[in-house]
Amino acid sequence: MSANSIIKANNKSLAIKLVVVVAAGLAFGFALAPLYDVVCKAIGINGKADITATDISKGITVDKSRVVTILFTGQTMPGLDWSFDSNQSSMQVHPGEITLTSYTARNDGDKPIVGTAVPSVVPEVAALHFKKIECFCFSNQTLQPGEVKDMPIRYYISPDLPKSINTVTLSYAFYKVDDKDAENN
Repeated sequence: MSANSIIKANNKSLAIKLVVVVAAGLAFGFALAPLYDVVCKAIGINGKADITATDISKGITVDKSRVVTILFTGQTMPGLDWSFDSNQSSMQVHPGEITLTSYTARNDGDKPIVGTAVPSVVPEVAALHFKKIECFCFSNQTLQPGEVKDMPIRYYISPDLPKSINTVTLSYAFYKVDDKDAENN
């Protein structure tokens, strides 16, 4: 075998290895965001709240011996011409008690706008214990110019919330949904 054919074989082998590495890197890059969401939901980090607490038929034991203060905040992100805030700044609840509260949104613009809410729960460990049964954050919201909309949330705090946590903050950031994204929903 000549030196040229050895170099060509080595170059071909290297090229195949590089293509495999690039393909693996691209696959990992595309899988990273969904994997991150799964991990965050599973272990309750990054303030991501459990938004699948609709199966409460097993019964919840209300812990009347404890009171947890829930603080509510809300904001709109740049590009969304809305006013958005909670209807009450805080509530005191017993863990396991199903509670209803709401936020109000108003379209301050001159055309219909679609927005989506992203929830966050602090402290992060409380995110696993904040269970939403009904929430405007489950779907996009469309407001006509000048329209005001009450947006309810039905939730409970799991009685498994660590006893050291007495205050939990639920915060929403509302983002404008791009017109192309709104058409797909």
